[in-house]
Amino acid sequence: MLKENNELNVLSVLIVGCGDIAGIFDKGRESADHPYTHAGAYMRDSRFKITACVEPDKDRRTDFMRNWNIQFGFASIDEMLNLDYQFDVISVCSPVISHLYDVETALLLNPKLIFCEKPITPSLPDTERLIAACKAANTMIAVNHTRRWDPSISELQTKMLSGQMGKLRSIIGLYNKGILNNGSHMLDLLHFLIGPMKVICVGRPTNDYFSDDPTVPVWLEDERETPIHIACAHAEDYSAFELQFIFSLGVLVMEEGGMHWRERLPVHSSTFKGYQKLDDGVKSIGGYSQSMLKAVDNIYRAIAEGDTLASNGDSALLAQRVCEKIRQLAHT
Repeated sequence: MLKENNELNVLSVLIVGCGDIAGIFDKGRESADHPYTHAGAYMRDSRFKITACVEPDKDRRTDFMRNWNIQFGFASIDEMLNLDYQFDVISVCSPVISHLYDVETALLLNPKLIFCEKPITPSLPDTERLIAACKAANTMIAVNHTRRWDPSISELQTKMLSGQMGKLRSIIGLYNKGILNNGSHMLDLLHFLIGPMKVICVGRPTNDYFSDDPTVPVWLEDERETPIHIACAHAEDYSAFELQFIFSLGVLVMEEGGMHWRERLPVHSSTFKGYQKLDDGVKSIGGYSQSMLKAVDNIYRAIAEGDTLASNGDSALLAQRVCEKIRQLAHT
């Protein structure tokens, strides 16, 4: 039995898939840096202990175990089904195509919570089925729509609700690498900030990274008919994930996926008297790098104290339904 440290209320963790987001992105980084991966975040929080991992590639699994000091490693999650293994948290970081099987199998191990990378599955019906299965098993599911744990996003939500920036006029987005892969992040973030949206129309899709997940330009509106225009970059050129919020009292721009923010305010134009223009803006460091630590803290508190998960199966499902609508329109 791998369950350990009950007297200290330390939660045992199984990581399924040992790739980039599982831990590789943090390999070799300074210990004081904010972690960007599941393993990095768990290791920085003494309330968790990674007790096992699953990875079919033997060399990658061995390297992952050595790097994160993990005692037990397996080639397949199936190997644990007939053994006496117990985990409080199971992180599913395997390729998306494997999520359906891995989450279904993880449920057989009776964890308290599954922390799944997005999207939960590539198929909307399969995602709906898995969320229902988690509820039936009384297992919580957290979905790594990372920006829901970004303190800068929470601060922006507070500003928007208080009217500090005035009326929201429009939103402009830029993304690439697939409407479901990266676009779901953007749609989930917009759901968090402005609520439900409807698809007005879509543009021509581009397969810039995945053959089955096109990047699609789209025009949406929220319930207040705020125009939201999301444009596309090409993944072969560079990574892109930015949002521009146009308010009556200025413009806020999320840059580099949230690593930085820029605030531009109206000032009097020295060229055209009587007019106002936007200034060059003030750039500040964003809170995105704190997201994974905030995520595992939220996970711990959800298990130990009954806190609400900031990102869960239901919120992820809302974003995937909009993604599916966009994909259907793009194909027709």
